[in-house]
Amino acid sequence: MILSLSQLQIRTLIRGAGLALAVIIAVGLPAGYFAVGAIDIGHTAALKARLSSDRVARYIYAHEELWQYQHVRLLELIEFPPDHGVQPRMRIEDTAGRMVVQESGALLSPTHELRVPVVVGGETIAWLAADTSLRPLLIETGYVALFGLLLGLLEWFAMLLLPLRALDKTLSALSTQSARFQAALNNMTQGLCMFDGQNRLIVHNRRFDEMFGAPDPEAARSGSVAIGMLRERGLGGSARLDGLEGGTHELIDGRVIQVSHQAMAEAGWVATYEDVTERRRSHERLLHMTRHDALTGLPNRTLFREQMERRLSHGGAPSRMAVLCIDLDGFKGVNDSLGHAAGDELLRVVARRLRDATREADIVARLGGDEFAVITELEQPAELEALAARLVGALQAPFQIQGQVVAIGASIGVMPRSETQATADELLRNADIALYRAKAEGRGTWRFFEPGMDAEILKRRQFEAELRRALIEEQFELHYQPLLAAEPQALVGFEALVRWRHPRRGLVQPGEFIPLAEEIGLIKSIGAWVLRKACADAAKWPSHIKIAVNLSPLQFMDGDPVRDVELALAASGLPAERLELEITESVLLQDNETTLSSLHRLHAMGVRISMDDFGTGYSSLSYLRRFPFDKIKIDRSFVHALAQDTGSIAIVRAVIGLGKALGMDVLAEGVETAEQLRILKLEGCDELQGYLFSRPQPVQDVAEMIARYAQGASTAEA
Repeated sequence: MILSLSQLQIRTLIRGAGLALAVIIAVGLPAGYFAVGAIDIGHTAALKARLSSDRVARYIYAHEELWQYQHVRLLELIEFPPDHGVQPRMRIEDTAGRMVVQESGALLSPTHELRVPVVVGGETIAWLAADTSLRPLLIETGYVALFGLLLGLLEWFAMLLLPLRALDKTLSALSTQSARFQAALNNMTQGLCMFDGQNRLIVHNRRFDEMFGAPDPEAARSGSVAIGMLRERGLGGSARLDGLEGGTHELIDGRVIQVSHQAMAEAGWVATYEDVTERRRSHERLLHMTRHDALTGLPNRTLFREQMERRLSHGGAPSRMAVLCIDLDGFKGVNDSLGHAAGDELLRVVARRLRDATREADIVARLGGDEFAVITELEQPAELEALAARLVGALQAPFQIQGQVVAIGASIGVMPRSETQATADELLRNADIALYRAKAEGRGTWRFFEPGMDAEILKRRQFEAELRRALIEEQFELHYQPLLAAEPQALVGFEALVRWRHPRRGLVQPGEFIPLAEEIGLIKSIGAWVLRKACADAAKWPSHIKIAVNLSPLQFMDGDPVRDVELALAASGLPAERLELEITESVLLQDNETTLSSLHRLHAMGVRISMDDFGTGYSSLSYLRRFPFDKIKIDRSFVHALAQDTGSIAIVRAVIGLGKALGMDVLAEGVETAEQLRILKLEGCDELQGYLFSRPQPVQDVAEMIARYAQGASTAEA
């Protein structure tokens, strides 16, 4: 609207100026010409009249008495030779106004008359009149007027065309620039307003209207409405009418606005307003995420440590505080068997139970994985013991996860703050040491930190490091224990048993390092090495000798046993039929498609599958229906009691009978006495293994054992 009014005013001004100039040219040019011509005529007539007056005066002075009658002479005195200039008609009048003499000829009207006195001796004797016709000047002025009219019209048209065309071009450019400026303003993500020195709102954009509502155009001219509207929303400075406070403001409707305020050089001010509500919320969410566990919503290790430091530094006196480190027992099995989604849901439920079992002032955090921690202001041993028992009990209760009942437990290490342990690192480290002790002593319990525990943990961690180094430096070796057919007693194979040749401790038995290897995740690599080495050694033996290798349940959970077997057989060239894999029923406890699929694939390759430690689990019989085993191994606990316990004989007899009914071989391990051997043969056991025949021997002694049993068989045949 403002731009349209300016265009109209400018166009009217240009048209008026062009018309005025045209009128000046059309009127002023002939008027000026006529004025200049009339002045020229007057000057010429006056000059000639004065000259004639002087001549007449001299003549009268000489003929004072008779001058009035000397007409011819007077005419000669007042006549001028004809020229192209002004030619006035002269006449002489006496003082009474009577004409004495006059030049001949008629004058066209209008005329111009000039009267000059004829002075003789200081006295006016007569008057000389000069009459000049103005008609020629009028005719010329007419021509000049016609020319002026044409020139004025040309000027008027030129003023209409050229300046207005330039104006249109300029205004079009200004309009385009204004449209671009308006588009830029209206597409700003910030609201913008501009006030002049009188606090009148002169510019605002669409985003400003969207953020605060469009001000009334009339009322906004005073500036009070717009500023008042901003102040109502908490943005205006109360002390200054002409300025809004910069910085970040939170509005009464919950929005957060970032204000940038700048004064203008010519007076007035301009301000931008950016809605940073979502950015603030995102920042707060990000800050929350960096200090909280995303899965459970509990404080994470960072915030947990901050809270510890804050409580430790609170006030001058030592604060009451204790730290409890919690580790879930059996969580990995749930996670592996039911999947990560079930594991995540279990962790969320665990977090809720821990919060419910603690006081409001206590802080429960998830440190990572299945590790949790609690900060409490309790410090008395009885109070802390009650809290630990409450936490263990809360986590021992069954969980309902994805429609299945899940049972886990928890081990807890407790570290009350003491005068000598004032740092967060010491408290956490000692609580962690106590947790290790609780897990080592059976799990599902709690232990308080005691001096000396840290030495045990240090020893354990050193043992872990040495075990990792042993795998890298191949400090492991295999010993082989023979497997014998019961009737006739002949060598049919060996079981590979891993040993650790420690640089300082000598030969370490598997019972000392296998559980640790399973706990720290090394069993997969150790198991793969055992498989490759056993196959490579067995490939050098006679073709009728088979090799038995134990597989850990974790090799099925975390690894790919099929791939490991394929690589071992391919590298050694050992036929699959000579390889026997021994698994415990804990492998089948997983009861998932992946485990069963792996077992079936191994069986299809020709590898024999044996169930180790049969009879020690509560559901061993049910597993025989899920997978077609080739062999059952009777646990050594039943074999050991054969000579003293008739119940053991009954169990062994039942297992052997079950094996024969299902078409499976039965092997008894742990045979140490001749009496045990006699009973097993009597009951019809297929294969035997134990110290009665040989302890596990290093690979260099295998050839001698093979030769000895081969010689024994030849002697028996002879």
